Amino acid sequence: MTAATDSNKTFRPRNPEATKELLLTAATEEFSEYGFAGARIDRISERAHTNKRMIYAYFGDKDGLFDAVLRRQIARLGEAVPFEEGDLTAFAAARFDYMLTNPAARRLAGWRAFERSRPTAAESESYRVNVEAVAAAQRAGKVNDSIPAIDLFAIVLRMTESWLSAPPALHAAADTDPMTPDRTDEHRAALVEAVRRITEPA
Repeated sequence: MTAATDSNKTFRPRNPEATKELLLTAATEEFSEYGFAGARIDRISERAHTNKRMIYAYFGDKDGLFDAVLRRQIARLGEAVPFEEGDLTAFAAARFDYMLTNPAARRLAGWRAFERSRPTAAESESYRVNVEAVAAAQRAGKVNDSIPAIDLFAIVLRMTESWLSAPPALHAAADTDPMTPDRTDEHRAALVEAVRRITEPA
């Protein structure tokens, strides 16, 4: 593949898809560090080693780039955390593992919840599918149906990050580094047991 150099003598691929990938990777890092409001187009283009005009050419504007980052995060999460037959216990364990090993995704989710109230189409569809899967599992007698599907999913979703997003003072109460493998393994086991208890059929 041929390449050209920018003003900083950094190689930049001519392939549009490769350029988009560089921009999405750079934007994910930027948005996860600074949030939507604090992110800067100039810094994203510098991280990607490409001209910032490419951001507008491929994504329209900053909002379009952020939405593209969210779509990719949702797709990656869906691949890493399958939600088969409404199995909320397996979902909780897999989502905890994913968020633990992907701090950028965790920070991005935090900024997303804090800064923007308007859901994207991809976000809305993802949640709709998950809630319908819970409802189907309830109708099949596989999941506790005493709690509405949307509420049960919301509760489990937050439980998967209960330790990862806990206040620093609560982390300090553990009397150990809150993110050591032993501590996170202990919490993961507690998470799985708690989800199992509230979701198993009566």
